[in-house]
Amino acid sequence: MTFLELTQKRYSCRGYQDRPVERGLLDYIFECVRLAPSAVNRQPWKFRLVEGHSQREKLQQCYQREWFNTAPVYVIASILHEQEWVRSDGKRHGDIDISIAVEHLCLAATEQGLGTCWVCNFDAALCSELFNLPANEEPAVLIPIGYPAVEPAEKKRKELDEILLRD
Repeated sequence: MTFLELTQKRYSCRGYQDRPVERGLLDYIFECVRLAPSAVNRQPWKFRLVEGHSQREKLQQCYQREWFNTAPVYVIASILHEQEWVRSDGKRHGDIDISIAVEHLCLAATEQGLGTCWVCNFDAALCSELFNLPANEEPAVLIPIGYPAVEPAEKKRKELDEILLRD
């Protein structure tokens, strides 16, 4: 599969089969995440796998959507703010770095036949509390992972000339 084909195949999956995700697939995905680039190679992130029934139920309190509850595995992707690079004008790059790593995760999962979805509209304070995250760690994204149970909707994307300016 070419990279273009992979990006065309990846979508926000909002429904998962009642089927566990094999450890080998998760190891592969996280090896891809580990290799994600970051500003000044700081790698200001922490990823937590949430797999057990009680842990999954705990995380589901942070984002109460029926489709979310169908995932067999979740990832909490957090920014470690004391490790993020800060540009000379004060621009912090933790959000950018975590985004690159999470998209590596999503593309690697897609390549392996799994579905994922970025979930950013969740109760981050509750997530921190329920999972006893340290004060310097901000949960930025939740990612459900599993075998898709739903077909992707048609992707509506802007045309190239709407997003690319050429000299």
